[in-house]
Amino acid sequence: MTLLYNKIQRINPQDPEGARKWYPVLKTTGQVSQQEVGKLVSDETTINAKEVELAIHQYAKVVMRLLLDSKTVPFGDAGYFYLTATSEGSDAEKEVTADNFHDITIRFRASNDMRHELSHATFAYVKSLLPEYRKGTGEDASTQS
Repeated sequence: MTLLYNKIQRINPQDPEGARKWYPVLKTTGQVSQQEVGKLVSDETTINAKEVELAIHQYAKVVMRLLLDSKTVPFGDAGYFYLTATSEGSDAEKEVTADNFHDITIRFRASNDMRHELSHATFAYVKSLLPEYRKGTGEDASTQS
């Protein structure tokens, strides 16, 4: 399994007039449906795909309920879900209210084991997978770690 990436040129926000730099940016190949996940899990267990789908659906409902109760929610040994928020500052403490919050975001913190697995990822430049790159007309045609 290889992580795909594109190359994107960006402005340095701390020096907008400075030279632009090129950065690798991860590229996804699509989204997997809950049904596909259910099928993949059922292929490796004795649980059928529909039971897996139902469990995923129910788990998502429970996670949301617990997050809204200010809890951090584990996802087995894989990590945990938690909330973060952006807010606007006030000059005086008495002016701070819940109205100061702007966006609430659900985050996932992977376990040490999962992060360790990511350290072994290999990468491939998306264009290097195109036939014209394989023939040697492009650059960066090899997989890199």
